[in-house]
Amino acid sequence: MTAIDGLTQIPVRLDFDAHADGFARALAHLDRAATKELDKVDFDPRLRELVRIRASQLNGCAYCIDMHTKDARAIGETEQRIYALPAWRETPYFTGRERAALAFTEAVTRLADTHVPDGAYQEVAAEFSQDEIGALVSLIVNQRRLPSVVRILVLIGEPRGSLRGCAGRALPGPGPARCRWWRTGR
Repeated sequence: MTAIDGLTQIPVRLDFDAHADGFARALAHLDRAATKELDKVDFDPRLRELVRIRASQLNGCAYCIDMHTKDARAIGETEQRIYALPAWRETPYFTGRERAALAFTEAVTRLADTHVPDGAYQEVAAEFSQDEIGALVSLIVNQRRLPSVVRILVLIGEPRGSLRGCAGRALPGPGPARCRWWRTGR
């Protein structure tokens, strides 16, 4: 292992894209499909990021939390609301719509424990259309699978599995610059 700017760098043991390119492309396709569903229903970009952050917190994925909090800040989300996410129920900072989305995010993310209670679905259905709920489910499901992939990449030494692995790479197009190797396939 080598240190860069005082941080430990994990050596690359496997070029994941070169040796599992079909799977990497499938992951990229799933992420693009979820994003298209969100775009189709004009799902609020700040709420998207709040959902991503909260799911990442529940999944215990430091890489995802780092990425999504930066993305949220880049589109104008406040520090106060980002910091309050773990205790969102106890704060006045979130609207009824956001609260319904966050409760539903927690229920779906903790599916094995909660089995998505009727109350969580009823709350989200009171605030969102069926199409919006479908898009939200797409987002949450996508967030559930990403921490597993990131952890596997860390285990095999893939640099994109680290917090520093994507430094300096930005995607073209509108929105915050961020590293999303699964969107580009590289």
